[in-house]
Order: sequence, then C-alpha cells, then structure tokens
Amino acid sequence: MSEKSPSRLDAFDQKILFELERDGMMTAAALAERVGLSPSACHRRVKALEAMGVIEGYAAILSETALGRSATIFVAVTLENQKQETMAAFERAVAKCREVQDCHLMTGESDYLLRIVIADDDRYERVHQDTLSRLPGVRRLVSNFTIRTVFRRAASVAH
Repeated sequence: MSEKSPSRLDAFDQKILFELERDGMMTAAALAERVGLSPSACHRRVKALEAMGVIEGYAAILSETALGRSATIFVAVTLENQKQETMAAFERAVAKCREVQDCHLMTGESDYLLRIVIADDDRYERVHQDTLSRLPGVRRLVSNFTIRTVFRRAASVAH
C-alpha cells in the first residue's frame, strides 16, 4: 500500500477512514472488525494512511455550546489589494486571533472567509472593532450570523 497515492484509496482504505471519522478513539480491534480485516492488516493500513498524510492527526470535536461559545459568525474579508505581502501579513495576523476558528482563502467577491465563535454574552462589536478591523490590509468586512448549526463534521470521505 505504500506505493498508493491518496487519490488511489481502495475500498478498505475508504472504510477505515469512514469509521475513524465517525469514532477516532475506537480500538484497533474494533476498527478491524468493522472494516473486515485482521487487526494487523488494519493497523498497517492505518499507519500507511498516516504516512501518506491522508490522516493528519486525531482530535476531539469540542462542543462550542458546552464551552459557552455558541455564537458563530462567518466574516467575508476583502483586502485592499491581492499583493503577496498584503495577503501574507493578513494571514500571519489573523492566525493570532483566538476567536477565529477557520480562515479560508476564497475566490469570488471576497478574499477570505473567517469562521468566528464567541460566547453568547460576548459582543461581536468588540471583536469587529478591536480585532478584525485592525488586521493589516483589510478594506471591507461582511459579517453573517448563524441562526443554528444544522450539522458539523470533520473532513468527509467519499463513501
């Protein structure tokens, strides 16, 4: 399997990824049973998927609501220009913002899309004025508040 590229995953690889996505803490024996492989064969495949970079790591999915951070805002950011140094300065600065959970370089009308999560009792105005509007190169911010999260998942495996 070490000769495979991530784009050439077979049915067992797909099953392994699907099961790990559902429960990344399951034992190797349980995973092997669910995908129909011996534990040693399953373990080798998981290690190969990790080595290929298909599995980047393991993490707990935290409940933002339980942590008191249930207000989610998506912010479209337009920069003054798209020069490499402007974009790099923005990316370095936004990576330091604790409220920003995700930052995506976009095509279309805006340059970046941010996902921000704050406490219900926090004021987005503070984040907007004290943090986002002070990021280097920012020309325009368009904020959209979520009404509710319908579902949230990790990176999906085509199944």
